[in-house]
Amino acid sequence: MTATLSAAGPRTRPASSVTPRRRPGAARARQRRRVAALFLGPAVVYLLLFYGYPVVQNVVMGFQHYTISTFFTGAAPWAGLDNYREVVGSPLFRTALLNTALFTVGSIAGQFVLGLGVALFFRRRFPLSGFLRSLILLPWLIPLIAASAVWKWLLDTESGAINRVLVGTGLVDTGVPWLSSTSLALVTVIAVNVWIGIPFNAVILHGGLQGIPDELYEAGALDGATGRRAFRHITWPMLRPVVTVVLVLGVVYTLKVLDIILGLTGGGPANATQTLATQSYQLSFATFDFGQGAAVSNILIVISLVFAAVYLRLNRRAVDE
Repeated sequence: MTATLSAAGPRTRPASSVTPRRRPGAARARQRRRVAALFLGPAVVYLLLFYGYPVVQNVVMGFQHYTISTFFTGAAPWAGLDNYREVVGSPLFRTALLNTALFTVGSIAGQFVLGLGVALFFRRRFPLSGFLRSLILLPWLIPLIAASAVWKWLLDTESGAINRVLVGTGLVDTGVPWLSSTSLALVTVIAVNVWIGIPFNAVILHGGLQGIPDELYEAGALDGATGRRAFRHITWPMLRPVVTVVLVLGVVYTLKVLDIILGLTGGGPANATQTLATQSYQLSFATFDFGQGAAVSNILIVISLVFAAVYLRLNRRAVDE
């Protein structure tokens, strides 16, 4: 009997027929990746079609002689760097570049400082605070072309409501040429853009302030950190990531502002409010030189990317230190 058992031996399955067991965790991970792909797929396709393709096409157009005849003939001869040479070499480009820098710095400084002040004010809880916060959003919700039309009426030299009030109260003898003076037009456009951008800054910064624990202020008060010291040592360091987002998005948005300037001054008077965005618009849709217009917009894209990269790097270095 023993010999029989040893001869037969235990029954074993061939190695090739052994199937490994699938781990439940790996299957769930694959399923989660499929579900994530299903949700992200439409968004990726949308971004590629409506953002990626126009950017690539605009970059290519900047190196072509692309005019209105191209729409009929389909011919867009290769221009190389000719469009960039003509654009950068024109005196208007230097004026537009300077105005763009002044407009961006002035707008961002005003929007951020006033938006931070509004956010700090609404951090305090008082009756109707929620209702008043919702009213602040109105300038941001109004279409920019509609807002610029209203401001153009308010700032009109002869019949504007602001000049009527100033003349009626005796502060000035005649109407102030807010939009027709070469020395005041850019400042006025910046002020209107600040008014429009305050809600965005206030809402984002207010959300960041709400995320700071009250325990930090209580602990700081025990060490004498109140008022300005609390803002310097508690609020500002905790708010820095939100500030980075607000400033980067604000600069990128402000660099390409077009509606407000076109609605208020159209780039005038005497190119006093001409920016790179308005120059690109006029080259493309006034003189129909789409190649040069694309070249200017490509320069704007590069400026935006360089600023974002430099600022994020400097901010990361400051955080690490």
